[in-house]
Amino acid sequence: MGGISGVTFKDHELLVSAYDWGTAPEGLATRRQLRALGLRPAGQEPIVLRCRSCGFWPGRICTRPTYLYRIDRARPVRPMTLAQERALDRAMEARQRCGKCGRRYHHCIPLRTLGSCLECHDGTPADPTTYIPAPAHQLAA
Repeated sequence: MGGISGVTFKDHELLVSAYDWGTAPEGLATRRQLRALGLRPAGQEPIVLRCRSCGFWPGRICTRPTYLYRIDRARPVRPMTLAQERALDRAMEARQRCGKCGRRYHHCIPLRTLGSCLECHDGTPADPTTYIPAPAHQLAA
């Protein structure tokens, strides 16, 4: 007598929507932990894990709870489409390309603080292994 309309009792397990620190049962994970397992939450409602009480502010209300998701209800991550890869590459290019010299580096450049790469900012020579050399031309022939 464990099922209702083809659903086993395990699927209707009683879970509280919030737990205190250290009291959450096994089988729950954060988004990052799910991603490390190659999973996604798949639309399930999160379970709140409240912070442990603070030693400096014992009466403080938790303002940054952790959200947990059931691992057994998680689904595999969808594969990235070509359009998503292209959009991600463009976004990363904006962070990696110097606006002055046009070089694209393998790392993000400090555009907010310096506004350009170090070589354009103060003349520090860039190591050729840290950037992608520009192609000679874009013509097909």
